[in-house]
Amino acid sequence: MRYAQRGGYTPAEQERRERVRLKAAERFAAGEPTKTIAGDLRVDERTVRRWKARWRAGGQRH
Repeated sequence: MRYAQRGGYTPAEQERRERVRLKAAERFAAGEPTKTIAGDLRVDERTVRRWKARWRAGGQRH
């Protein structure tokens, strides 16, 4: 099954997800461990690792 753009999230869900991603980026900058961030933000650790890789490559905007 293929999902619509952004994994099938509604615009409100996309906005909420973006806020969570930005919180994670702030915590990356503070040097917090991936596992801690994932647990606190209630996001899969693999997702946090993916966000962190993009953050390292391009900063908070990615």
